[in-house]
Amino acid sequence: MTISKEKEADILRFAHAEKWRVGTIAKQLGVHHTTVTRVLEHNGIPRAERITGPSIIDPHVPLVLETLEQFPKLTASRLYTMACERGFEGCESHFRSRIAELRPRPTPEAYLRLKTQQGEQGQVDWGFFNKVMIGRAEYRLTAFVVVLSWSRRIYLEFFLNGQMSNFLRGHQGAFSAFGGIPRVLLYDNLKSAVQDRRGDAIRFNPILLEFAAHYRYEPRPVAVYRGNEKGRVERAIRYVRDNFWAGRTLSSPWKGIEALQALNEEARVWCETRAMNRPCPEDRSMSVGEAFEQEQSKLMVLPDTDYPTNEQVEVKVGKTPYVRFERNDYSVPHTHTRKSLLVIASPTKVRVMDRGECIATHPRCYDKGKQIEDPTHIEGLKKHKRAAREHSGKDRLSHAVPSSITLLEKAAERGGNIGSIVSTLLRMLDQYGATELESAISESLAGAVAHPNGVQTVLERRREQRELPVPIPIDLNQHPKAREVSVKPHNLSSYDQLCEQEEE
Repeated sequence: MTISKEKEADILRFAHAEKWRVGTIAKQLGVHHTTVTRVLEHNGIPRAERITGPSIIDPHVPLVLETLEQFPKLTASRLYTMACERGFEGCESHFRSRIAELRPRPTPEAYLRLKTQQGEQGQVDWGFFNKVMIGRAEYRLTAFVVVLSWSRRIYLEFFLNGQMSNFLRGHQGAFSAFGGIPRVLLYDNLKSAVQDRRGDAIRFNPILLEFAAHYRYEPRPVAVYRGNEKGRVERAIRYVRDNFWAGRTLSSPWKGIEALQALNEEARVWCETRAMNRPCPEDRSMSVGEAFEQEQSKLMVLPDTDYPTNEQVEVKVGKTPYVRFERNDYSVPHTHTRKSLLVIASPTKVRVMDRGECIATHPRCYDKGKQIEDPTHIEGLKKHKRAAREHSGKDRLSHAVPSSITLLEKAAERGGNIGSIVSTLLRMLDQYGATELESAISESLAGAVAHPNGVQTVLERRREQRELPVPIPIDLNQHPKAREVSVKPHNLSSYDQLCEQEEE
């Protein structure tokens, strides 16, 4: 808590002249007791000097000091148990507060202010700013920040997560904005840069090493607990929070990638105007923009080609023609089901590759649980299904009614709709049976009528001649496999002969 100079003077006067306790001062001045303690300690009045009168802890202080000297991290609860075993009868809370005063404090480490040359070094870090909803999907809005150590030129770009692909895209955006590359980039011990660290033994992320080799700079992780090595980018992130982000409200749900692009455009303008006009910490007689003009010529030249930063994920297509990428399904041609494919995704587009050939392209969706479909893929599947059903119907007719093949050939020569003819003949097959339909088709073909209407006329005439009732079709929709069963009728003339013998 920050207090005024007048209130700080009151705290010192009441403690030194009036001998008030910390709690009394805090209550009368309306501040927290830790604030009073901090003011007193910063002005050379330690807690030990403010404890007046004897205490029941005093006989145990030598034991505590001796134990803490040997074991400085020993807990207060353990020290309290040791004191109780030696006759201490006071409460634990008062004992613990006194232990906090007696415990030795580590000597604070002083750091040298590091100086860098122009174009020599840049510092990189992430900063988390908010959570955003795109449809039903939640994302962590994260800022990628690069600052040049000498001129303090800032590059700021927001992403929806801290994945490696976005980490590399942020670098490329910074290099493009700077018009060059510093010779060294400092990183914190984040997984995108350092996969494992044991003291001075460091195992870099191999993708970052390949990226750094492409752009010819040195990736360098900072030492653990060294506050002076990467303070420039940390202060830059704090400056972004206070100067760019403060007071900014985000609509919920977000409007997808368009809202992110608009936010990054505002960040770009801010970096090139307000952030460039602030005084340069290295030389406050000039602005950051003026310092950057001097430093830019010292940066390394950009390579001719960019490093590929698109995400690449190997996916497996199931029985439906879709691939799953980031909680959404993207359609592919039905001919690629049950295959392993490669998804290559940019911030705005998703491509599906099969052995180097692009078989599908979709706009990238940042929602979740969505199906992104290409109408040509769905239409191709429907045509395939219709052709499959037609082929299945032809196969059934050819087994049950052989003469139907001749009828279909003659109908095709006349330009008839084969699919409709097959459906009509299958319906007749279900109503009249294979034997009756075979006779009707043969008679119709004999009369040079290759059309289902002619077959229907023959079937109706034969039924009326036999004085049979109108046939009722059996609904097999509940059992689709039963519709594909072909039953060959047997010749029943032998049974007629048996009946004649019995009559004789």
